[in-house]
Amino acid sequence: MHLTTIEVEETDDIHGVLFPRSVSFRDIVVTGPLGSGKTTLVEAIHGWSEEGYVDLATRNWWRSRLLTFRPREIHFGVPFVGHDDVTDGNWPSAEIDINRIRLPAMKRRFFNFDWRAFVFDFQLPPAEHIYDVRTARAKKGSHHLDATLTLDKVKNEVAAYETLASHFHQAGMEVYVRHENLGRPRRIIDAKT
Repeated sequence: MHLTTIEVEETDDIHGVLFPRSVSFRDIVVTGPLGSGKTTLVEAIHGWSEEGYVDLATRNWWRSRLLTFRPREIHFGVPFVGHDDVTDGNWPSAEIDINRIRLPAMKRRFFNFDWRAFVFDFQLPPAEHIYDVRTARAKKGSHHLDATLTLDKVKNEVAAYETLASHFHQAGMEVYVRHENLGRPRRIIDAKT
């Protein structure tokens, strides 16, 4: 998948990191593959850097207590075609089962809480960059998932997160993409397979 994006022109500086002017600080959810820079971004803006985990196939995942404290980094559990369980690391080279991903409904009444108020900031640097970061980490032994790392596995994770970003965007959720650590936010204008 290739995401077609453009730089967001109107931005505000939050602790040295640019965000779209329309974004509310407390709505930010930072996500992306392992080693993509989620922690660096969240720590830079003084958010909740302790990574949370949300299973996108679970009913009402958007009501998770982990999402109460934002900005926060979240790692997604994702359903794949041909796999009964969701996968949360070392993702397969299978297609994401979009039909099993649950998304919050649109706000229907004025007094209802808007579960779509999240702003998803996807960290999507090139797979080669992530591979280099994770290879360096593997030498330190700090992350067990990096022990059996290959560039193909990283490419699968990046492709899966691109698919998620596109799916969220097409469903009307607010999505931004960064192609470099602490880089300028980009808006999806088209999603092509």
